[in-house]
Amino acid sequence: MTAPAIECAALTRRFDALTAVDALTLQVADGEVFGLLGPNGAGKTTTIKMLITLLDPTSGGARVAGHDIVRDARAVRRSIGYVPQLLSSDGTLSARENLDISTRLYHVPRGERRQRIDEALEFMGLSEVGDKLVRTFSGGMIRRLEIAQAMLHRPAVLFLDEPTVGLDPVARRAVWEHVRRLRERDGTTVMLTTHYMDEAAELCERLGIMHLGKLAALGTPAELAAQVGPGATLDAVFTHFTGSGLDEGGSYRDVARTRRTARRLG
Repeated sequence: MTAPAIECAALTRRFDALTAVDALTLQVADGEVFGLLGPNGAGKTTTIKMLITLLDPTSGGARVAGHDIVRDARAVRRSIGYVPQLLSSDGTLSARENLDISTRLYHVPRGERRQRIDEALEFMGLSEVGDKLVRTFSGGMIRRLEIAQAMLHRPAVLFLDEPTVGLDPVARRAVWEHVRRLRERDGTTVMLTTHYMDEAAELCERLGIMHLGKLAALGTPAELAAQVGPGATLDAVFTHFTGSGLDEGGSYRDVARTRRTARRLG
């Protein structure tokens, strides 16, 4: 049996008196697209930061792509790609130049860099604009470029934080299609956070819903809906397990960050 791509065992992170992630235990199968949902402040971002080795756990532990996130942090970083919510491409550079920087950061062998960049541009439908400045791109094009940057070293696991925030419906669906194609082509495991329930239903095989640092529910969209009642939507599922609507929660900083990202992608 193939080992899980992500495995959390009582993963916990405290900030003084606040327990941001409370004994999180879950497994994400190799090649699975898994959605981590929850209101702002539920612990999603802290969980992701621990899994990508930006934060050490207070207690418990986790393994990503077979590597312990504390003892083998460097191996974890070599095995993952990460697309943050905030923009990570340089608008003053071309798409090709952004990708070239990423090949160097990810230590892609010099002799393979040009081919990897050409393949990434083609796969993401950006070949015709590869030499244009990123500041001239639409929001959807920028997101596709950022995913391409995160995949240049062919990671086993890809983490996406709110990958389509601020995008129009057409651009969102284009990003969804490319995420699906990546999974089909490379067998990449994907963990994503999102507040869009249609996105979760469209992309994710299973969902974990967090609330107040704990895992409140885990299962396929259909399984979770069945627990709520006949004909329940994912919006109803979210409200049932978190006790809040989709548009509630979040600090001033959360709102400002989301609007800033949406404006820059706009």
